[in-house]
Amino acid sequence: MIGSRPRAKVPEIARQGEVIEIKTLITHRMESGQRPDGTGGKIPRHIINRFTATFNGQPVIDVTLEPATSANPYLSFYMRAEMSGEFLFTWFDDDGSIYTTTAAMTVT
Repeated sequence: MIGSRPRAKVPEIARQGEVIEIKTLITHRMESGQRPDGTGGKIPRHIINRFTATFNGQPVIDVTLEPATSANPYLSFYMRAEMSGEFLFTWFDDDGSIYTTTAAMTVT
């Protein structure tokens, strides 16, 4: 989808053992496939159907999103900071598009 923009907010610095909150957002219309198109048909479903996050290549979260999810899905989750590294956030679109963004975190 043109115009989809993924974003993630991760603390740049965390103390070892600290529980941090990670916030993500992607701009997307999330069409459920249930709305009428004005000609008697329905607007085809077009949603972000999956979200994953990894840290240093290890899975952190894997979420399946359903058509009832609102536009511009926002996801927030917590993780214990044990080491420095990089997050990779990935959103999977019904049309086959994949959107990613990264964020680094330093643990002291």
